[in-house]
Amino acid sequence: MAVGRVGRPHGVVGAFVVERASKDPLRLAKGATVYVARERATVVESKVAGKRLVIRLDRDVPRGAVLELPASELPPAGKGAFYVYELVGLTVMEEGGRLLGRVQDVVPGVANDVLELEGGIALPMVEDCVRAVDLEEGQILVAPGFAPES
Repeated sequence: MAVGRVGRPHGVVGAFVVERASKDPLRLAKGATVYVARERATVVESKVAGKRLVIRLDRDVPRGAVLELPASELPPAGKGAFYVYELVGLTVMEEGGRLLGRVQDVVPGVANDVLELEGGIALPMVEDCVRAVDLEEGQILVAPGFAPES
């Protein structure tokens, strides 16, 4: 599961801004372990600079690389909550049976997260829109009226 992405350099000793950083500060705290291209790395410095998380790892990593954790190391998401990796790839169906597509990404929004579907449809992750998420069936059921008509 992605917990951030290597952003622009910060300083001259190898630190960088973390883009799309995990909301859990412990995942990228000093001493935490992350994986970059399936290779282990340790966070040796972690701080906030200008409201952005800045970290340095024990080895060099390329800009744009994804910082990940194995799903087995994550705590349960909690009732009614989901990790992005659990939602990506799920089929999205509208009540009434209209297929809208598959989830390509979940992006943070100002008021709520947004499901981005293949084909460009964006749906708000709010109760009025998302009626049910069934991980076992691989499907998300949404209310009519949130997706444009074909």
